[in-house]
Amino acid sequence: MYAAVRRYEGVTDPAEAARLVNEGFVPLMCQVPGFVAYYWLDAGNGVMVSTSVFQDRAGAEESISRASDFVRDNLASLLPNPPQVMAGEVVASA
Repeated sequence: MYAAVRRYEGVTDPAEAARLVNEGFVPLMCQVPGFVAYYWLDAGNGVMVSTSVFQDRAGAEESISRASDFVRDNLASLLPNPPQVMAGEVVASA
């Protein structure tokens, strides 16, 4: 399995960002081949983190591309700073 993690800082309205992600982005993630799981988390203090899990690297890379497009087209005013993006093979899980 592979995962992609995106950390957003300076989120201006976490509740609205969560609503838009849940209604618009989650359905996009579910369509990516190899989809396993997606989580959007409010870490507090204007920080939100997304984690996407896929069966293979191609799915994780596709999620990064789709996230970039979705943020640009739908969340730019709520997520004003570029995210820190990390991706890699899942080497331990429960």
